[in-house]
Amino acid sequence: MTWSTTRYSLRRRLLAWLLISTAVLGILALADTWREAIRTATGVSDRVLAGSALAIAERVTVDEAGGLEVDIPYSALEMLASTAQDQVFYRVDGPPGTFLTGYDRLGIVPGAENGIAFAFGRFGDTPLRIATLSRTISTGVDQIDFTVTVAESTLARTELARAILWRSALRLAGMILGAAAIVWVAVTLALRPLSALGGAIAQRSPDDLRPIREPAPAEVEGIVEAVNSFMARLETSLAALRNFTGNASHQLRTPLSVVRTQLALVTRATDPAQARVALEKADAALARAERVLAQLLLMARVDAAGGRPAPDPLDAADLARDLTADMVPAAAAAGVDLGFAGQGRAMIRAEPVLLAEMLRNLIDNAIAYAGRGAEVTVRVAVADGGVVLTVEDDGPGLPPSRGSTVDRQHAFAKGRSGGLGLGLAIVAEIAGLFGGALTLGPRVGGRGLAATLTFPRA
Repeated sequence: MTWSTTRYSLRRRLLAWLLISTAVLGILALADTWREAIRTATGVSDRVLAGSALAIAERVTVDEAGGLEVDIPYSALEMLASTAQDQVFYRVDGPPGTFLTGYDRLGIVPGAENGIAFAFGRFGDTPLRIATLSRTISTGVDQIDFTVTVAESTLARTELARAILWRSALRLAGMILGAAAIVWVAVTLALRPLSALGGAIAQRSPDDLRPIREPAPAEVEGIVEAVNSFMARLETSLAALRNFTGNASHQLRTPLSVVRTQLALVTRATDPAQARVALEKADAALARAERVLAQLLLMARVDAAGGRPAPDPLDAADLARDLTADMVPAAAAAGVDLGFAGQGRAMIRAEPVLLAEMLRNLIDNAIAYAGRGAEVTVRVAVADGGVVLTVEDDGPGLPPSRGSTVDRQHAFAKGRSGGLGLGLAIVAEIAGLFGGALTLGPRVGGRGLAATLTFPRA
């Protein structure tokens, strides 16, 4: 997947939403405008029809025989003329059943008693708007009812409604285009700080991990803060990596140099005893390099485990008891009495493999530096809601200059009797992963060393 397939423009997206929403609202507005235009055009036409019907009704009179007669005024029909060439129809009726004049097939609108009524109808294939006016005329003796019906085709009112609709549509289209232009300019101006922010970041060198100080809109302050926090963590990690790499290369370079020197002495040695001594020293240096590499790999594994979810609970006492039993032969070969002390369950949340490596490092450290004839004890206890794992010995302990500091910064510091502190640093790193802490101090009684791990109880 390439970037070009997932990239989108905020400007185009905002403009699209504006146009879509405005178009939907515009369609609804045009529908309402059409209905209103029809009502307006119908109202105007109805007033003209009513005026025409009244003009004809005024010309209805009583003849000498007491009947009705009508003289249709030309002006009454002329007012219905329009540029749309509408057709005009009329009829006049006397008492019920009496047709006086006009188009006898033109329908009469019912319900026009002493008033006027309107309705839509048809005359053949021609759609009409019809108005029927009901009036009464006096003969001096009685009252005679008559109706005047006037109709015209709907061409004019339809054209009027369409004209109103088109004018409204043009105004709405102008408003949409104007709003789109305003949004385009406004979004462009609003996004300028983001463009400036991106340009400032792009101009930085890969080694520049300083916090971003360029002004940014409130909506992206969270992103800027997250980036600053990430760069701070990255800078810390890179610094630790550089320090770690430098120290690791130094620790590996020393035994390898020893190996090369001893091998050179072997090639020049004339005495087999001297060659054997040089080979033993070279082998010891290789063993030291192998130990450093193993510890470096373990520390890399610890770093990789930092982002994993919390592990399941396990019994630290059970794991420590089994590991102690496994290491008894190695301790006996070194002349060290290794034992275990602890009862009951001690549940903590830790990864079994890393916890075992942590205890193995402490036990290896104690066996290596306590000296022949020493006693090493692994203790597990539950106290104050926590679990305490202790590896103690009665050896020489730490020199006063060494102190109790154990962290990655001092990972390659010299430990007891010139030994490496890298194993202790790994122990501290693993303990920190699972909420624990490592402390170093003299054993109870004053002689020896006690390496104590404290974990929260699961």
